[in-house]
Amino acid sequence: MIKGVSKKKLQVFEDNRGKVMHMLRSDDPGFTQFGEVYFSWIYPNALKAWKLHKKITCNFAIPFGSIRIVLYDEREDSETHGQVNEFVLGERSYYLLTIPNNIWYGFVSNTEVPSLVTNCATFPHSVEEVRTRDYDDPRIPYQWT
Repeated sequence: MIKGVSKKKLQVFEDNRGKVMHMLRSDDPGFTQFGEVYFSWIYPNALKAWKLHKKITCNFAIPFGSIRIVLYDEREDSETHGQVNEFVLGERSYYLLTIPNNIWYGFVSNTEVPSLVTNCATFPHSVEEVRTRDYDDPRIPYQWT
């Protein structure tokens, strides 16, 4: 696992009336601070890659649908420099994936319906704080299929 990344199984409580899906609490181990929560829909077979936050730690959960998310550690001083991690997150694989700042990430929806990506970020998003690259950037050793 890339240094600083964590994956935690989340609780789901379901009965015949519906369900409650936990994501993140202020008393959870690893919680640092709250900046903003946002929701991002990704359409079937759509690809969103690559993004890196200079300051923000992302906390992703996928309450509807499913995605494949890929991380790449380009940090020169990291013991996991050059490492790629791949995860499947979704309703049936309901986890909180914490991605520290300065890690590249991208994701693709792998369902026939739109997927809902929820991010509880440690700071409010700003355009000055984010870097992007094309999905096929040769500096990232990953081929989307």
